[in-house]
Amino acid sequence: METVEQVRQAGVFSTVRRSVRMTVGQQRVWETNWAQLGRKLEDIPAGLVDLGDWFGREAPTVLEIGSGMGEGTSQLARQAPHVNHIAAEVYPAGLGQLMLWVEKYELDNVRLLHGDALEFLTDHLPAGSLAGVRVFFPDPWPKKRHHKRRLITPPFVKLLASRLQPGGRLHLATDWQDYADDMLAICSAEPQLVNEYDGWAPRPDWRPITKFESRAHAEGRSCHDLMFTKSAT
Repeated sequence: METVEQVRQAGVFSTVRRSVRMTVGQQRVWETNWAQLGRKLEDIPAGLVDLGDWFGREAPTVLEIGSGMGEGTSQLARQAPHVNHIAAEVYPAGLGQLMLWVEKYELDNVRLLHGDALEFLTDHLPAGSLAGVRVFFPDPWPKKRHHKRRLITPPFVKLLASRLQPGGRLHLATDWQDYADDMLAICSAEPQLVNEYDGWAPRPDWRPITKFESRAHAEGRSCHDLMFTKSAT
């Protein structure tokens, strides 16, 4: 397995922290709920995270990388109360907003990670620990000279596949055609993964349409979903 440095050198540069002021509501819920729901990457002790202890139960666990403002994450958690959902995001206001959704819907199956999902996957999650990984609309870095900064690279997909349990799903979505083509080629070349469809997956009705996706449609960009399953061998 590659180290964090090796995977990052291959192109994973999209997990930089952003400093954005939170709203009063986001700040309030951060102060009251973060200790229960969230963890900052730098505060996690060395070694593997006990997911059952973090959630207070044993259940299939899905990691969402880049949960944005959390609206879609909260809807998916409402739809699947039997699943544990980890939302990894570097944008504090987005995590604050997600906690507002968690509070509104009284969700007990969502936990939040503030920090680099790459380091979390490499240093704190054991192989075969996840039932699913979701990466919805990662930064497309549309200029060709910036493509090396894109999140979905062969080493990163290999890492994601290693953390999936047999039968676990990697679900990707993007509204940039050339990025979609790259994602399909990269995932198809990963021997641990099998495409669930012949190319693109049909857009699942259960994936919420967020403001981000609505804007992409308004600007004339088609959205593509990909679903790959971890093979049993």
